Amino acid sequence: MQYLYCIPFSVIVLQIRSFFYKICRYIYYTFPFRRQDMNYKEPLTIIQTTSQTKAESMIDKLNLPRTIHMVPLDIISGFEVRPGFYEINGATAIPGGVNFTVYSHGATSVELLLFHRTEETPFAVLPFPDHYRIGNVYSMIVFKLNIEDFEYAYRVDGPYDPKKGLIFNKNKYLLDPYAKAVTGQSKWGDTSPRGQHYKARVVKDDFDWGNMKTPRLPTEDLIIYEAHVRGFTKHSSSGVEHPGTFAGLLEKLPHLLELGVNVVELMPIFEFDEMQDYREVGGEKLYNYWGYNTVSFFAPNTSYSASKEYNREGNELKHLIQVFNQHGIEVYLDVVLNHTAEGNEQGPFFSFKGFDNNIYYLLTPEGYYYNFSGCGNSLNCNHPIVRQMILDCLRYWVITYHINGFRFDLASILGRNEDGSPMNKPPLLQALAFDPVLGDVKLIAEAWDADGLYQVGSFPSWNRWAEWNGKYRDDMRRYLKGDEGMAHAAALRIGGSRDIYEPSTRKNASVNFFTCHDGFTLNDLFSYNTKHNEKNGWNNSDGSNDNNSWNCGIEGDTDNPDILALRRRMMRNAVALLMCSRGIPMFLAGDEFCNSQFGNNNAYCQDNITSWLDWSLLEKNRDMFEFFKYMIHFRKSHRILRTNVSNGANGFPDLSFHGTAPWCSQFADYDRYVGVMFAGQEQSSGPQTIYIASNAYWEDVHVTLPALPASMCWQIAVDTWETHQEMRPLNSDQITIHARSIVVLVGE
Repeated sequence: MQYLYCIPFSVIVLQIRSFFYKICRYIYYTFPFRRQDMNYKEPLTIIQTTSQTKAESMIDKLNLPRTIHMVPLDIISGFEVRPGFYEINGATAIPGGVNFTVYSHGATSVELLLFHRTEETPFAVLPFPDHYRIGNVYSMIVFKLNIEDFEYAYRVDGPYDPKKGLIFNKNKYLLDPYAKAVTGQSKWGDTSPRGQHYKARVVKDDFDWGNMKTPRLPTEDLIIYEAHVRGFTKHSSSGVEHPGTFAGLLEKLPHLLELGVNVVELMPIFEFDEMQDYREVGGEKLYNYWGYNTVSFFAPNTSYSASKEYNREGNELKHLIQVFNQHGIEVYLDVVLNHTAEGNEQGPFFSFKGFDNNIYYLLTPEGYYYNFSGCGNSLNCNHPIVRQMILDCLRYWVITYHINGFRFDLASILGRNEDGSPMNKPPLLQALAFDPVLGDVKLIAEAWDADGLYQVGSFPSWNRWAEWNGKYRDDMRRYLKGDEGMAHAAALRIGGSRDIYEPSTRKNASVNFFTCHDGFTLNDLFSYNTKHNEKNGWNNSDGSNDNNSWNCGIEGDTDNPDILALRRRMMRNAVALLMCSRGIPMFLAGDEFCNSQFGNNNAYCQDNITSWLDWSLLEKNRDMFEFFKYMIHFRKSHRILRTNVSNGANGFPDLSFHGTAPWCSQFADYDRYVGVMFAGQEQSSGPQTIYIASNAYWEDVHVTLPALPASMCWQIAVDTWETHQEMRPLNSDQITIHARSIVVLVGE
């Protein structure tokens, strides 16, 4: 016999009461509603008192508050105020006013400054009363503020002891670390004073995302296209209505769709100061063009918007992301969380230095800044306060902007301890790996920093982080230009860098690339032996000297048809190998039509034709664009290029290496031919075999291919010796690979 377990009725009643009580308290403390038809200072009753209902009786018995109306409790500087919502950082519009919350561990007092738009002198100064502080958090609701009528900043006072990293200065205007929009930045190249004068605006988030679904692409399927928002369309040849903006980038969506990429990785779009280190060299205005000098981590760069977006900053960017996602393209941000634009001891003082300098920055025992970034300072990323801010920041971009992924600039700094030493399990990196909001977001590390901490293959990952594979770039460049002793390394890189990334623990960890913003373009990689950065104004001393480039016989521009043909073939070789390598391929915007930076490998300051994409080259070099298209489509059509699907097929292993004769396990130093074969079979299709025959030698080589089963034959899918690509049968196990060319064969 079964017995039913019966819950006593009294317990049920108590549970209902408790649930009701929690709901009411949640409403009371969460939603500060205000009736417009009542006297401002009178409470709004939850339930009308004209009749005693059962609900009223319940409220009375539970001793619940009868109002959900937020009323002023004090007057400061003529403004009605009350303590605010301490858990909501930044400035947030609420019914009837604005909630301001900020924190400082070492401050003795904090003042809120209100400004009229474009004015440098505050029209109101509101000191936070001591009882408006809980712990180290200051919070105040200011009533009757219209977010369109003011800008704001803070002044913070506290001890001054530089040797301990304490440099509070009550005379400095401080930008809110959680500012969602920064004023005075909307006009690119504006020479008006900044730094001391940064102010923030309150942002109204009213963008309608509709029923949009994010692509959530499998990591193995990613094809990343790195682009600079301004440089992508600023050139007059772009033909867009809004050059140099988010809107201009959106106008180029048809180009991206035709090309076939499915990820656009945007170089820094956090608010930065392009006027930092502004100078003129040879009559050319030089800016901090790339944007690796963050002013505010929560605010988009307003100069990248085509229209004024007062109090709605970010809507143009949101629209861009929305449309890209609708077309299957994910949007990643290159985030600079390793340092700020405040620089070193001589740098500007506008935000973090004034709130808690000794918390936000890594400091030496003498109180100076560690400079692991090469930009003057380094964020103290694993301090609990900074770690929380970074988590809040990335969550904000994912929730509010629907960002699909992040590339972390100089990510090794994010794993340093407060004394600058590398940590075994950095709390920040672990928190990002397991954060529930970031669960579907791609995390990509630039696994090194400017102080020599190189962690490619050893970056703390928890099988969650991918990495820019700097070894892929360096090894493959050296191999292609014909350096001795690089065949084995090239085979490993094409096969997925298993010597660096153990497949069971670092699956899809390798982001493969020949080019990125930092260095030569693909065209310049095979046009210059040395860098030509003279226009940067540092006597060509900046930028890397270790480029592993090759000019194919003539430095720079030439009309020699043989040199030009060789350069085209070398570019096709790089693209073919990139798209046939295991791992995530990435390339630089403009490479698909041979864009050049005229030999400049460090164009960080070049806001001109050096960095702007010349779209007239698209038609001039249409053959290269078509080759990129072909290789991207080829990669998408053959999953075995992207991952191990079945541990092999037809008696072949998943991955094997070959010389001019099949089944080569060793490569000699003099070898410049590499054969890499993938084999596998998906459940929905027949077996597939792909053989990449790569000849970096300056003479033809004769190759014997692995013998296929009798029912199969080799098909030539790619031959970089040729400009036009089409599938054609080989009908033999013998093939000649021309000098400095790549052939990709499919066994079917």
